[in-house]
Amino acid sequence: MELELEGADLKAVLNRLRRAQGQISGVIRMIEEGRDCEDVVTQLAAASRALDRAGFAIIATGMQQCMTDIESGRKTGEDAQQMRTRLEKLFLSLA
Repeated sequence: MELELEGADLKAVLNRLRRAQGQISGVIRMIEEGRDCEDVVTQLAAASRALDRAGFAIIATGMQQCMTDIESGRKTGEDAQQMRTRLEKLFLSLA
């Protein structure tokens, strides 16, 4: 299954990833400057949430595409159980 993000979906995921990239850069800078531990952890948690949200958005789009593929009868040789197992593994990788 290839992931095809388009338009608003692609923009939203890219914005989240860019936000996480900026937050990670901020964490690095804060550590280099010897900033307060609580501030560093707060910023790191925000970056983690941004990455999680981007990952969930990608998985949700993939699920939507899988459902569309199944409904339209376009299968790549993968049965429903194999697809379910693969999607479950993706969800668990973000947990």
